[in-house]
Amino acid sequence: MSRIGNAIINIPAGVTVEAKDNVITVKGPKGTLTQAYDSVITPNIEGAVIRFTRANELGTTKAKHGLYRALCANMIKGVTEGFKKTLIVNGVGWKVAKQGKKVVMNIGFSHPVEIEEIDGIALDCPSQTEITVSGIDKEKVGQFAAMVRGYREPEPYHGYGIRYSDEVIDRKVGKAAGGKG
Repeated sequence: MSRIGNAIINIPAGVTVEAKDNVITVKGPKGTLTQAYDSVITPNIEGAVIRFTRANELGTTKAKHGLYRALCANMIKGVTEGFKKTLIVNGVGWKVAKQGKKVVMNIGFSHPVEIEEIDGIALDCPSQTEITVSGIDKEKVGQFAAMVRGYREPEPYHGYGIRYSDEVIDRKVGKAAGGKG
């Protein structure tokens, strides 16, 4: 039994959902998203509710049942509220600044690193040590935030690096001073 796949999705006011030719299209106040789905899964749109059903009881079909239901729920949330990830920049003298449609990061390299906004992703710098990645597509927002974090992943000894705001870095103890000598 798929607990996620069997759960219904309520469609909020101002959002339209269409399913045809194995593609779900969600239109809302913030934009439009589409997602292809497998033919073993059938979305049933009845009024302001979507319910997903599956054709058989195979393990792969059960997995897809929950997957497509979750993807559709994320699309509806994206076109109504949007998604946002906040990154924290931590290092001595490290800072970020927004310049037009790009973010310039001084993160310990000999040169500043520039990141351009892409289609569907908005970047913002509320402070000199924060970067906010936002958009309507959860996958794109997460992937772009991971790409920015990849420029300087957090290191465990001093905590320097770019980390998610809700990420906890397990700190390690450095080399012990003294010893036999």
